[in-house]
Amino acid sequence: MLVKFLKVFAIVAVVMLAVSVDASAQNNAVFDVVIKKGVDLFTEVRTVVFVMGGFGLVGLAVASIFGRPMWKWFALLALGLVVVAVANAIINYFASSDGTSSNNRIKFNDTLN
Repeated sequence: MLVKFLKVFAIVAVVMLAVSVDASAQNNAVFDVVIKKGVDLFTEVRTVVFVMGGFGLVGLAVASIFGRPMWKWFALLALGLVVVAVANAIINYFASSDGTSSNNRIKFNDTLN
């Protein structure tokens, strides 16, 4: 039992050593790819959300024409679109160490500028 445990432990140690040496060399590249994919996904989803928000505004305008303005829905839609628009500044504020949006690795396009 002890011999079997030592063999498994030796194999695991060798595999972990081999993986850790390889992973440390590629660590920055892997996280850079993950960050780039995340930024690309957020940018595309934000575009879709803005388009859907535009359709929502048109729907609320049509409802207002027929005398049924839904101000609660309008306020929620406007607040949601503002949150999506300032998400870049919020993420950069919390991701940077000095409280500014000068993080060079995360390159969101700010929609308010």
